[in-house]
Amino acid sequence: MPGRPVYVVGVGMTPFSKPQKDIGTGPHYTDLVKIAVERALADACIGKEELQQAVVGNLMADRSAGQRSLYGMGIFDIPVYNVGNACATGSNAIVIGRQLIEGGLIDCALAVGVEKMSPGSLGGKIDGQPTSMDLHLPVMLGKYPMEKPVPLMPYFFGNAGKDHMAKYGTTPKHFAMVGEKNHRHSANNPYSQFRDVYTLEQVEKATKVYDPLTKLQCSPTSDGAAAVILMSEEAVKKHGLEGQAIQIVGQCMRTDAGQSFDSENLHERSCIDAVGFPMAQACAKEVYRQAGKGPEAVQVIELHDCFSCNELVTYEALGLCGEGEGGKLLEAGDVTYGGRWVVNPSGGLISKGHPISATGLAQCSELCWQLRGEAGPRQVPNAKVGLQHNLGLGGACVITMYERPEQWASVPPKRAASGAMGFPESKL
Repeated sequence: MPGRPVYVVGVGMTPFSKPQKDIGTGPHYTDLVKIAVERALADACIGKEELQQAVVGNLMADRSAGQRSLYGMGIFDIPVYNVGNACATGSNAIVIGRQLIEGGLIDCALAVGVEKMSPGSLGGKIDGQPTSMDLHLPVMLGKYPMEKPVPLMPYFFGNAGKDHMAKYGTTPKHFAMVGEKNHRHSANNPYSQFRDVYTLEQVEKATKVYDPLTKLQCSPTSDGAAAVILMSEEAVKKHGLEGQAIQIVGQCMRTDAGQSFDSENLHERSCIDAVGFPMAQACAKEVYRQAGKGPEAVQVIELHDCFSCNELVTYEALGLCGEGEGGKLLEAGDVTYGGRWVVNPSGGLISKGHPISATGLAQCSELCWQLRGEAGPRQVPNAKVGLQHNLGLGGACVITMYERPEQWASVPPKRAASGAMGFPESKL
């Protein structure tokens, strides 16, 4: 990558939890940020006075949620950027922090994301006003008319699954296999909203949300926060953090390709393109170019499984297999422990939860724990390189590759204790 190397040196998050019926009931978003940031600072073994700039992701709270959250922690007098870019918001915060350090403007940045959400399905409204999805929607309606009201997100991603089934012979069982895997993985993650394990049959027979998706293949709305501390190499050495520094060796953000909106020329993959396949594929290729290594060098992946259909098509966008071969990858066991990659050891969005703006930062946290060898019973063996995919419809995609520097592999971490397996006060 051009510019100065950038490292993640501290991570922290809250458990993800089901939104409360009364959104005015605590903990409030400010409380969640405080927990995540304090844990990230403790992990990085630095005080808040070392933070030079902060990037805060949030979609549901006040426009100055970043300032309101950090002021309560005594963090004043630094630039605070409030960002919102759909479900890719958390990774956008990392991108901005990385660019500030890479460009030589600062040496230490905080990236944090938080949501306190309302119960129920995440959807969108259609009221005649321009929306972030009104260019995509005609593609969906042109291929699969909406016969009865359905939440927009399952409708979009379910239609991508329908395209994949029609063109490649993928079956509903393949998508259910994603749900079974991610719920199984979450059993060992104390931060997960859901930790129950289900059989494949239970996933298949769960309440149908929108064909081919059942409830156990859909990410829930969630409350939670996650934070990371980014540093330059100079700062890493100054603070003696070589033993826990994870380098960002490739990162790319893209928005939708024009073909994603082409409702006049519908084709076999129109819905797959509309949910972000082209931008994910373009991102992945650029990240592999920057890093000088491809998916074969990766051991662990945190992937944006908002719905099981999206995980399967993203295998193909990332180059884990050819187009149309995602089902075969699942059948071969190549995306779980014992396979070529472990995808979503955290449980993914489906099981860990999806507090929108915190998701990308939680993915980063999980990968850092994995590459530091701290993930306990969910540890991926010999994890040296990790890949993160964070997608937001509307649209934005961020893909990041992380690596533990080989020259520092023998250096012990400075932090007193890892947060990978949670804390005694995990019940919020």
